[in-house]
This record gives sequence, structure tokens and C-alpha cells, in this order.
Amino acid sequence: MLDYALAYGADAVYAGVPRYSLRVRNNDFTGANLIEGIRAAHALGRSFYLAVNLMPHGAKLRTFLDDLRPIVSPQQPEDAPDALIMSDPGLIDLVRTHWPALPIHLSVQANTTNAAAVRFWQRQGLTRVILSRELALAEIAAIREQCPDIELEVFVHGALCIAYSGRCLLSGYFNHRDANQGSCTNACRWEYRLGSVVLEEAQRPGEWLPIFEDEQGTYILNAKDLRAVEHVAELVAMGIDCLKIEGRTKSHYYSARATQVYRQAIDHAVAGQPFEPRWLDELQGLANRGYTSGFYQRHAPEDLQNYQDGVSRNRQAIFVGDVVGVDAAASVVEVEVKNRFARGDRLELLTPTGNQAFICEHLSDRHGQPLDVAPGSGWRVRLGVPQCQDSPALSPFALLTRQL
Repeated sequence: MLDYALAYGADAVYAGVPRYSLRVRNNDFTGANLIEGIRAAHALGRSFYLAVNLMPHGAKLRTFLDDLRPIVSPQQPEDAPDALIMSDPGLIDLVRTHWPALPIHLSVQANTTNAAAVRFWQRQGLTRVILSRELALAEIAAIREQCPDIELEVFVHGALCIAYSGRCLLSGYFNHRDANQGSCTNACRWEYRLGSVVLEEAQRPGEWLPIFEDEQGTYILNAKDLRAVEHVAELVAMGIDCLKIEGRTKSHYYSARATQVYRQAIDHAVAGQPFEPRWLDELQGLANRGYTSGFYQRHAPEDLQNYQDGVSRNRQAIFVGDVVGVDAAASVVEVEVKNRFARGDRLELLTPTGNQAFICEHLSDRHGQPLDVAPGSGWRVRLGVPQCQDSPALSPFALLTRQL
């Protein structure tokens, strides 16, 4: 995911070691892997921000300095992260005491919603504040105006938490896996069933409020995903320093496509070029629970909530393969198949330097024997791509999607 984010235009990536970040599961950034990730970003002139953003209990506090020291003070200074993303005041104080020159970005977990709080953290020596997701565009603009000399960052895409900036007790309550220790089980996405339930508010006696479900149950806590690409130009005009994509536990295809779209949206905004509606369609092709622009604008409750299902879905396109080789002379690419596609399907070749849509007409196995269908994972096939010799398919990060 890191490699694909960088290939498709990210200026920086953020990740955390499992013990001190909010992602324990599906996290490979430990030991040598972490150094490899930092080196990959630095080799391209990009930044690597290390998330140390949990709210620690005492046991983790005791080990924190010893565990962090080899990461922030490695044998090769260029292998150090460019900044730490932090939320706990105690851990921030420890880092400021022991490594005063190390840049610290305040995590969204700290729930910063006003200019006074931004100035407070600036006085503590922090260089960037990641603002709360619960702010409207006008509020962000006001903070930017009142705090012109500190970097500000906001989220523009990815999962939204049902709780206030991630401060949720559901996972800890149900199965003792604390969201603020990085082990959330997404209990808000589960399907719930209700008996015959009505509510009465104490000051409104006799006004019964029924809670409904249909035959499939109800997803009363299931927030839609954030998609704010249509607001990128406004955020750029405000002078926001960084736009952030949340993509934990997603695929490398998700990382590539989301990064590519927001890279284009930022570049268009900086150049004064208009918004392109096709970006909405391209993001619709990613796994999502339905989209909302979150708190940037006021919405009716149903615009923020997905009551139908708790599973990420995409209805526009599906990722079907990695391009692992190319025969430019024959206008053929070799594809490691991930999902089924067939002759006659409308495909899109996705690359860091441009995309190409075409109809699948020439499909064969690795030995050149014609195929009607590439059945799925485990297959490697040869696929004819028009103008392959002129296309950017030579990129090691080329991907293939099928339009639904």
C-alpha cells in the first residue's frame, strides 16, 4: 500500500508500529519493515509520518521510550521518520523532553475544534495540527485565518467513526478490544436486531419515538464513508497544508486509485482548473459503505448513515489484476488475476501516469492458448491492450479493473 500510494502521487504516507498506533491488526510496520518503508518514501523525496497516536495505559507508558528510541534515533539518521503523529499529552511531553527537535503532528484523536486549542498546541512546540473531522468548512477557514503560522491538516477520504473522532467504547464493551488501543473490531458496523422498542424523552411525555428495523435487521450505528473530493479546491484556497486519506486495511488498489484522484484534484485546484465530475465516478468504484461529505456541510441524518448494510461495496468497478509484465511489440500485458474477467468486458488499465479504458478482445493463457474467461485468483494470463507500446503499462504499479 505504501509503494502504491507513493507511485500514484502521495507527498507523504503515515503508518504506525502496532504497539503505539491505532492499528494493531493487519500491520506490517515492525522492525526492518518500518525502516524499509521510511527508506522507500525518502528515496522518492517524500515524507514518512509515524503514528504514535494511541491513548496509553501505564504498561505501555513504561516501555515507550525504550521502544521508540531505535526508531527516532536510528543508526542512519536519514532512516528516521519525518514527524510523529501523537494525541496523548503525556507521550507528547516525553518526546518533547527527550527529542526536542523531532517534529510532532497532533492527531485527529485529540479532537481539536477551535483556534485557541491550535494555539495551545503550537506553544507546546507542535508543528502541525490535524483538525477534528467534526468541523464545517467555514470553521476550518476561521481556524486557518486565526492561526496562519502553523500547519493544518484535514481528512478528505475514508472511513468515518460513529463516535467523536474515534472515541468509541463499543468494541471495548462487547469484546474487550479497545478502539483507543488500536484493536477496534468495528462493532458499529455489525447488524443489530431490535425487539418492539419505543423511546420517550422525559420532557415530552406521551411523544413515543419508535425504533424501526426491516426483515434484514438494522445498522443503526453504521456511518457512511467520507468523500470530500468536491471540496478540495476550497481547502486548497484556504491554505490547508495537507489533505489526508484514511485507508487502513484496504487494498493496494484502493491506495492507488484514491491517491490518484486526490492528487489530480489538488493539482487542478492549484492550477485554477475546474472540478472534474469523473472523479466522483472513479471513487465510487472503490469499496465503500456509501459516501458522505461528512461534517463539511450540514446534512440530514440519512445522508450520513447507511442503514441497509455494514459491508463495504463498490458498484462501479472491481479490481481484477496486477500487471506483472509487458510485451510492447505484441501489445500484450501479463496479468496476475485477482478477480474474474472475460472477453467482451470493459476494462481499465490504471497507472501512475495515466489510465486507459478498452474492451477485452484478446485473452490467452501464459502459453498463448486462447481463453474466454480469466477465472480468478491463481491465474496468470496475457491480455491484449490497444496501443500497448505507447501506453504507460510498463510501470511496475499498473493495475487492471473491470467496469461493472
